[in-house]
Order: sequence, then structure tokens, then C-alpha cells
Amino acid sequence: MSQQIQMTVNDQQVGPVDVPEGLKMIEFLHEYLNLTGTKFGCGAGVCHACTVIVEGKNGVSEVVRTCISGVERFADKKVRTVEGHAKRNAAGEITELTPVQMAFLEHFSFQCGWCTSGFINETTALMERLAKAPVATANVEQVIEEALKEHICRCTGYVKYYQGVKDLILNTKGLTY
Repeated sequence: MSQQIQMTVNDQQVGPVDVPEGLKMIEFLHEYLNLTGTKFGCGAGVCHACTVIVEGKNGVSEVVRTCISGVERFADKKVRTVEGHAKRNAAGEITELTPVQMAFLEHFSFQCGWCTSGFINETTALMERLAKAPVATANVEQVIEEALKEHICRCTGYVKYYQGVKDLILNTKGLTY
């Protein structure tokens, strides 16, 4: 059996397209859209490498794991993958990285990079939340811990990810008070 799906991915309308019932979103991203930046890590929703951002109608972004979520969950929604963050020119070449991407580069946050897309998406969603509801400077580390605690980095790059996020939050106006 198949089902018809449509959604917006990285500001591009997708579908309607027929997909098999039970298709996981990560497979849809990889096989139908050729967006392979979202990584398949554990397949059980534990490592969070497959995290994407789903933009809510109320303006609040939600992170969703794609290895355990069927593509139907994303029907008629607006989705951002790691490929959708950097600015590109008409030829598709990257012209500017986001502050999150720059912070991770400046802190050499990743080693193998397998978990990076999940960290980038989670941190991007966190930054968007903080822009709407700033946090006390004294609580920044706790907020980062809460947001990133379930992400698994097999290369043990946690300290550099956390430091990059902390520096970014503390140096971005309007996120703390």
C-alpha cells in the first residue's frame, strides 16, 4: 500500500508524492530527496543524529527524530534539515554559514561529524526558543545541558559542542538577561 505525501523541506515544496506506508522520514530524505546530511545513527531514536526541525504553526520549532518517525508525521509541515541552514547563491554554492555552524567550526566541535547534523538542528531550535524567551545568564549551562543531553557523540566531542553553544548564546544579544 502507498500513501500520498506533501510537505515543505528547506523552503522547497515537495509532493504530492506516493510513498510506501511505513516509510521512515530518514529514508524519505535520503532516497526521495537526496538529502543525506541527516544521519542514520542508531535506528532506535536514541542517538539523535537524525534530528530535523519541524516548524510549528505557532512559530515554535520542534526537533523530531526521523529514524523512528514515519513520513506521514511530516505531511503538510515545514521541515528543515541540516542542508537548509546555510545561505546559498543561485548556483547552490554555500555563501554564508549560520552562527550555529560557525560556532561549531570555531570550536572544532566535531570529529567524525556523524552527530553534527543533530547537534546543529537542536542548537538552532534552542537559539530560536531563546530569542522568544531569554534565559538568565546564570542558567545558560543548565539550558544547554537540557537541550543537548540526549545527543550522542561517539567521538566524545561533547565539551567542544557545549562550549560552542555556550559562547554563541552568551555572545548573541537578546538570548540572556
